[in-house]
Amino acid sequence: MRISAKGRYALAVMVQMAENYGNGEYIAVINISKNLGISKIYLEQIFSLLKKNGLLNSVKGTQGGYHLARRPKLITATDILYAVENSLFEETKGSASDKAPEVDKSIRLLVFDELNKKIKETLDGITLEALVSEAEKHKIDGKDMFYI
Repeated sequence: MRISAKGRYALAVMVQMAENYGNGEYIAVINISKNLGISKIYLEQIFSLLKKNGLLNSVKGTQGGYHLARRPKLITATDILYAVENSLFEETKGSASDKAPEVDKSIRLLVFDELNKKIKETLDGITLEALVSEAEKHKIDGKDMFYI
């Protein structure tokens, strides 16, 4: 499975937002951009999609920024990826010609439908709270751990 840069960045953005959820502050895109090393302009597109899909709230102005619309334990990886990944949740096109519909149907039912079901089950089982918890495991004294 291949998730686009937009999907990977959206997950990273939401982890950063969830790490700051408890303090109640709104976070500016520029701060997330600096923390993650991702272009502010590109992140603005992602924030817009996340807001449009009800995952973020925003406030304009000098003290403005973004805040999670729901608690981290109520947001799943499915929610995040669905907001930014158009092709990930599209129905799979036919595999065989019109002359062999039984082949096409068997492939769709046993391969693609099953695969889509398993992917959705997996992503539904991963909460933003779990992602934050996993990120915390990889920090030592406020610094990220790097493995070689």
